[in-house]
Amino acid sequence: MSTKIEWTDKTWNPITGCTKRSPGCAHCYAEVLSRRLCAMGLTKYENEFQLTLHPQTLDEPKTWRKSHNIFVCSMSDLFHEMVPFDFIDRVMSIIEETPQHRYQILTKRAERMSSYFSQHTIPKNVWLGTTVECRSVLNRIDILRQMDATVRFLSCEPLLEDLGEVDLSGIDWVIVGGESGPHARPMSQEWVLSLRDQVKVSGAAFFFKQWGTWGSDGIKRSKQRNGKRLQGKVIQEMPQGL
Repeated sequence: MSTKIEWTDKTWNPITGCTKRSPGCAHCYAEVLSRRLCAMGLTKYENEFQLTLHPQTLDEPKTWRKSHNIFVCSMSDLFHEMVPFDFIDRVMSIIEETPQHRYQILTKRAERMSSYFSQHTIPKNVWLGTTVECRSVLNRIDILRQMDATVRFLSCEPLLEDLGEVDLSGIDWVIVGGESGPHARPMSQEWVLSLRDQVKVSGAAFFFKQWGTWGSDGIKRSKQRNGKRLQGKVIQEMPQGL
């Protein structure tokens, strides 16, 4: 389905629901949205945020004739411990059958992703990413770096602290953004600029998504008012040649 997420064109959710994994999960947008969709009567979300497989939606990308960037499991985590590998096999089969699309798979469970792909070939039209929101999960980058994906990317959203010096070798794309919602935690401009500068040196693409609920000036307001400019510029680069 269509989406307002700026770094992708469509979302595909053969799985919904998840469980909290790390500090970035504290105010999960997908959990809030799942409950809202359930209250609206959408059958797909009748289990709210309990992990649920939806095999009936597996063929959805086949109906999209034009080429798209597709975010896989925006409302879950494909590599959640409760998702059987044989179901992931079915997801990968659809991906291989639709080479016109590029599939962006983002996980907080880099270890399980690595375990799966140690036994399976990564399709050429798959981009693999992991969330790195704080220093305690920097090890996810090392796991991702070992994987032979066409594009390897990081989502530093919500960015919760200064990540310090980050080894970006082998990383093609870095997305950065602040947290939104009534309980959002502020993001410092200095943290963002540090990452931007390191990404530039590494040769990767840098995508600044938004400030979120807290602006660059440290004032809390709507995310629409805070916008997506970094030092007066919109910087939303995509991986080179893609």
